[in-house]
Amino acid sequence: MSETSRRPRKPGKPYRRPQKDPVRFLAFEALRAVDERDAYANLVLPPLLRKAREQGDFDGRDAALATELVYGTLRRQGTYDAVISACVDRPLREVDPPVLDVLSLGAHQLLGTRIPTHAAVSASVELARVVLGDGRAKFVNAVLRKVSQHDLDEWIERVAPPYDDDPEDHLAVVHSHPRWVVAALWDALGGGRAGIERLLAADNERPEVTLVARPGRATTEELLGEDAAVAGRWSPYAVRLAEGGEPGAIEAVREGRAGVQDEGSQLVALALAHAPLDGPDARWLDGCAGPGGKAALLAAVAAERGAVLLAAEKQPHRAGLVAKALAGNPGPYQVIAADGTRPPWRPGSFDRVLMDVPCTGLGALRRRPEARWRRRPEDLDGFAPLQRGLLGTALDSVRVGGVVGYATCSPHLAETRAVVDDVLKQHPGAELIDARPLLPGVPDLGDGPDVQLWPHLHGTDAMYLALIRRTA
Repeated sequence: MSETSRRPRKPGKPYRRPQKDPVRFLAFEALRAVDERDAYANLVLPPLLRKAREQGDFDGRDAALATELVYGTLRRQGTYDAVISACVDRPLREVDPPVLDVLSLGAHQLLGTRIPTHAAVSASVELARVVLGDGRAKFVNAVLRKVSQHDLDEWIERVAPPYDDDPEDHLAVVHSHPRWVVAALWDALGGGRAGIERLLAADNERPEVTLVARPGRATTEELLGEDAAVAGRWSPYAVRLAEGGEPGAIEAVREGRAGVQDEGSQLVALALAHAPLDGPDARWLDGCAGPGGKAALLAAVAAERGAVLLAAEKQPHRAGLVAKALAGNPGPYQVIAADGTRPPWRPGSFDRVLMDVPCTGLGALRRRPEARWRRRPEDLDGFAPLQRGLLGTALDSVRVGGVVGYATCSPHLAETRAVVDDVLKQHPGAELIDARPLLPGVPDLGDGPDVQLWPHLHGTDAMYLALIRRTA
């Protein structure tokens, strides 16, 4: 800290150096990485927590608090921005990003946790002294004292427009989503206010950690023997960990016999694996296999039937992740680095093909809350040609009588039904088949034939699946 940034001392009063709080300092580091490097919190936070534990700075409660501060701040960033904006005398774009991160962390402690007001303010000001200097710490103190004058409900009454005047903007502020995302999710979901409110609220909840027991390598019974483990809701291979469960502490996960995989992803892979075929069932393709979760499940199911999976991934480093996920599979498989829009295999080579295409990721906002602020409507135009190209390749790659699964982790209509409809117009020798019977026991699957899963209805990511049979 420079001498000029220190608060002027009163005569005879010694200067008190700021005290570094390891929990809040780590949370600030994570937020800066998200802001500065476009990093994802779920990739940045674990190594920071591991390092803090190794250095003896953290115990389990500290790690839980740091995690809550990071994810809670990111999930409610839009709401907190509106509140902070009402407490400063300049546009937020003129507030330095590190200052805004400290203010957001403070706002979350004040409005989104049970931390006492005085403790939330004083800890945030002390963090500001450490990372910003005494001068800007005074600004942080003044703003957070204004924030502390009202609770979250009172602030929402003040900063959100009335629902009747602007429903989408009201929901955007209340539930901390960009307005365009609110509109897109509402279009995909349909219905009235209650459904979209439940969906947006579910996006802001902490998701459970879900494991998959890879067939032939692990069993759900083995995983259920772990502490804090309960059965999955829909997938026969799913096991959920209650809050505080640590996947890395489980032997089957460390050995690769089980993995972390959202139940929606499991259902998509299993629906393709169980779709009825006309003819042989020996060669399967995962055409966008990285990072390997669905490929590992498909390879295990294929091995039980004597089938072989080819897992293709364009990026070599992601192909390496796929190979790691499939290592130890009981049956034969192959992993290659290949562009799914310019495939090295011959047309009609496969009986089953999965194309889980790159997308905006709007279906996984529970796990990657920062994605809602990072994505823009124009991103859809960037993904559209690739999504159509990959689905077209999939239909060319499957034999007559075989089945293609088109999947996205986005419910946006421009990435789901619009893609499928457009590609089917170019492939008259293909038809949609009803995917709903292939997700047995799963409720609220709509009118079909495609399937859209939802966080608030199914407890999964918002995965989309269309199953298409090649007929000619």
